[in-house]
Amino acid sequence: MFGLTPATLEDPALGLLKRDRWRSLWRGTVTLDGQQVPLILAGNRRAPSPAALRTAHTMQSQYTSWQPYIAQALYTHCAPYVEAIAAGELPAPASTLPPLTQPDQVWPHVSLVFASVLPLGVALTVELAYATAWDEEHLVAARFLEGRFLELCGSVIAP
Repeated sequence: MFGLTPATLEDPALGLLKRDRWRSLWRGTVTLDGQQVPLILAGNRRAPSPAALRTAHTMQSQYTSWQPYIAQALYTHCAPYVEAIAAGELPAPASTLPPLTQPDQVWPHVSLVFASVLPLGVALTVELAYATAWDEEHLVAARFLEGRFLELCGSVIAP
């Protein structure tokens, strides 16, 4: 009644996408490295942005090649936390964190929480948000622009 039913779209690769009734965002899921995670896409009232859809489709095929960049950024992010915990400056996390000596060792200690394709400035940016064992209060996100790693952004809030 009165157009309050959210719009939906069936995408062959991403499945059912549903418009957020309060914002011009579209929500669904994306499979990355065999794991389904929530997906947020830019769009308008009628449909997700065609560019956001294309980017989400390529995200699925590029994710594996992005993992070394993400691992390095997470490893670099982890180091000060491990040092502060060892010095007693921060409380120990709920789960024990073994010493990490190389970037690919971060994967058992992080979990992918959501993926988004949203404008950052004027360009659509992929954001892959992770929960980490060493910083239980925040999410951190790896950002990519046109397939290139931009940065690891801290204190991310799911849109």
